[in-house]
Amino acid sequence: MSDIVEIRNLTVEDYFDLKASMVSAYADMSGSYWREPTIRRLISIFPEGQIAVTVNDKVVGCALSIIVDYNKYGDDHTYEQITGYYNFSTHNPKGDILYGIEVFVDPEYRGRRLARRLYDARKNLCEQLNLEGIVAGGRIPNYEKYADKLTPREYIRKVRDKEIYDPTLTFQFSNDFQVTKILRNYLPSDEASKGFATLLKWYNIYYEPDRDNIRYTKSTVRIGLVQWEMRDYGSLEGFLSQVEYFIDAVSDYGSDFVVFPELFNAPLMAEFNQLDPAGAIRGVARYTEQIREAMQQFAVSYNVNVICGSMPILRNDLLYNISYLCRRDGTHEEYTKIHPTPSEVYAWGIKGGNEIRVFDTDCGKIGIQICYDVEFPETSRILAEQGMQILFVPFMTDTQHAYNRVRFCAQARAIENECYVAISGCIGNLPKVNNMDLQYAQSCVLTPSDFQFPVTGIKADATPNTEMVVIADVDLVLLKELHAFGSVQTMKDRRKDLYEVVQKKKNG
Repeated sequence: MSDIVEIRNLTVEDYFDLKASMVSAYADMSGSYWREPTIRRLISIFPEGQIAVTVNDKVVGCALSIIVDYNKYGDDHTYEQITGYYNFSTHNPKGDILYGIEVFVDPEYRGRRLARRLYDARKNLCEQLNLEGIVAGGRIPNYEKYADKLTPREYIRKVRDKEIYDPTLTFQFSNDFQVTKILRNYLPSDEASKGFATLLKWYNIYYEPDRDNIRYTKSTVRIGLVQWEMRDYGSLEGFLSQVEYFIDAVSDYGSDFVVFPELFNAPLMAEFNQLDPAGAIRGVARYTEQIREAMQQFAVSYNVNVICGSMPILRNDLLYNISYLCRRDGTHEEYTKIHPTPSEVYAWGIKGGNEIRVFDTDCGKIGIQICYDVEFPETSRILAEQGMQILFVPFMTDTQHAYNRVRFCAQARAIENECYVAISGCIGNLPKVNNMDLQYAQSCVLTPSDFQFPVTGIKADATPNTEMVVIADVDLVLLKELHAFGSVQTMKDRRKDLYEVVQKKKNG
């Protein structure tokens, strides 16, 4: 089972987990943990600013903050002064700066990018509250190793230039914080930092001086498509290594989704090539759950939602073509291809699924259709009526004619349903796998056709038949504007008095 990761607001009931994690995090600073009355007060005056990360419902880290009128304190202050000597009398809901007073993750849970999630949550809060930015005083715990030969300024420069690694400062630089000043005696008890600290600032580029503090949801979603090459990976381990490589690469760009193609695990069929095609695909189906579990773990580790292409699966001796949505919080759901192609039925005996539904994610409502499914407009329309904003289409096509059927139909779905459509396909050859010889693809992100979008309706596309990734940002607010003010409004202007699309079977 994969761990379930959640970012949420801290509560008073979390205190004992919080204390245990903080004691572990600051093992080099004996007695450095927040007392319960202090946490209670902090939560009572600014609950939304206290953010916890949990693993399987256990608090393993947190980011604590207050809002201050920064002009009252300026850049020359100590930790005690900015926190009102730990009673937080300095908190001002009408202030202009989100001041970070604590961030830590239990050492047992490090290496999972949990601190990055805390920082992202804090940045989102800063944007939602329309504050100028985030300020914090940062430790430089490795400085004690260099204090006899480097000044703090020289040490910071070498950390910035990656000549020296500092567990705190290196992380701050990677999260777009700038060091604006060196503070003396900021936290005198921090012996490892020799009493020095960095004054760190992150600037909110969305800040609007004349806007009230109105909460809003960031609208931009980043999509990463993997144009996957079919080739011999040697083993399941080799295959998963390549999967992790692409997830890692796409997550480095800050993507919210990574999308793999249909039947991208087909190279593993080479192991069963002595069997007929139906036997071979049933052989490789035994790996599907194992691959899904690995991709679910990758989704958590790399903090990205994964559309797991599609894979064959056997259930009650029936073969299906299934895709998984592996969310970055550790949960997953599945979609079964509804329309197997004639060749899938003839060669493999694949059966069609019976569910048409959208999936909720932290980046809006999405739909999944596998290849041939997108050529049936009725199912896409049902998803649109359920609120779908992005449709993901893993596909596998052997010829350019087959590819164009998918591409042109996907473009039509984007226009008629006023949504984004992202298609991801396989390329390359598999000479040792029966019925999977050739692949042709040009993966792309497609948009509706109106003034807010590219005139071609193509947000981004890949080089045909080249292994690569495509990264594209899509703005969900533009879809709302299109629905309300578009030159044409296909969803609104349907003649429901004359026709309708009806889903006959209930999901589940």
